[in-house]
Amino acid sequence: MPASLKWGEFIGTPTLSLPTSAAVVSAGSFLTLHYRLAGPAGDIINTFADKPATLSLGTGELSPAMEQRLIGLAEGTHATFELPAGEAFGERNAEMQQWVAKTLLARMGDPDEKYAVGDVVQFPTPDGTGSYAGAVIESNDTAVRFDFNHPLAGQPVTFEVQLIGVL
Repeated sequence: MPASLKWGEFIGTPTLSLPTSAAVVSAGSFLTLHYRLAGPAGDIINTFADKPATLSLGTGELSPAMEQRLIGLAEGTHATFELPAGEAFGERNAEMQQWVAKTLLARMGDPDEKYAVGDVVQFPTPDGTGSYAGAVIESNDTAVRFDFNHPLAGQPVTFEVQLIGVL
């Protein structure tokens, strides 16, 4: 070691390492997170025991009320929010309960399918690019009645989140 340098000194231009602040959620952010949605009867979705979810704010993957709770949170935040009845997924809508003819269900899927109260059935969107779900609430010889409301519509919701990454 040259005599003019002491241990720990730099040769050349030193680089400064400034503390970095965590990324903060804003409209349109892409997120990696664990989250849990629960109503009075318990969890509906819980990713904490599995792989984290990835989603983009503003694309309808979370309700606007839940997205608002995320805005301004820093990466690494673990928070729990209590949303009052109806705020997260709206109020229950009686018009979202529809009878579907068993002949139509047979054309769309397995003609021998049996539908029991509580079963959740996926239906294609009219344009064929997505799907939506309905829960069986009643059945007779010719039709099945489905509830297309979100399972947590009209209920208070606990929304727990742990932000892993924010882009």
